[in-house]
Amino acid sequence: MGLFDQLAGQAIDMLGNNKEAAGAAAGQSGLLASVMELINQHGGLQGLLQKFQESGLQDQVASWIGTGANASVSGEQVQGALGADTITRVAAKLGLPADAASGGLAALLPQLIDHLTPNGQVPEGNDLMAQGLNLLKGKFFG
Repeated sequence: MGLFDQLAGQAIDMLGNNKEAAGAAAGQSGLLASVMELINQHGGLQGLLQKFQESGLQDQVASWIGTGANASVSGEQVQGALGADTITRVAAKLGLPADAASGGLAALLPQLIDHLTPNGQVPEGNDLMAQGLNLLKGKFFG
């Protein structure tokens, strides 16, 4: 099981162990695809991180980027940072209630951002996209 599978599996488990409702494999890839879309919509990883920082989550973001333990966030904090409309769109794509989608994002984002920021450095645009594409390629093509 690869890193992407592990992260997605943990996020899906956080949705209440309701893998049937989430559509296990579809839910995993859908949640990961949603995160990549969020990164793109906000102008890259730095833009997405800035949204969280602006909503008062500076300490959490710093922990995700840093080399220490990742601070957790709640689904409500994710919704506060990204907005209810964004969470509603993600939830609709995943076929989940909004609170389940925000909870899944809250479980996935800290770990994913931690892995996308090796050595405590936020990669520049093309580097991040290449990493994301490689992770998605591994997910879909083994």
